[in-house]
Amino acid sequence: MNTELKVYRAKRDITQEELAKEVGVTRQTINAIETGRYNPSLELAFALAEYFDCTIEDLFSPE
Repeated sequence: MNTELKVYRAKRDITQEELAKEVGVTRQTINAIETGRYNPSLELAFALAEYFDCTIEDLFSPE
C-alpha cells in the first residue's frame, strides 16, 4: 500500500506520537503504516482521513 501519510503529517508539522494520540493508536502503528509494514483498518483509515480533512484515497492507494 502506497501511503502519503508521512507527507500529510509533515505538512502539519506533527510527530508520529502526536498523530497517534489524535487517532487513538500507538506511535509504532503510525510508523508501520508509513513504512508500508501495516495496512490500517478501515476505521483507522477513516480516522486519519478525517484528521487531515481529506479522502482515504488521498492518503492511501493500492500498489
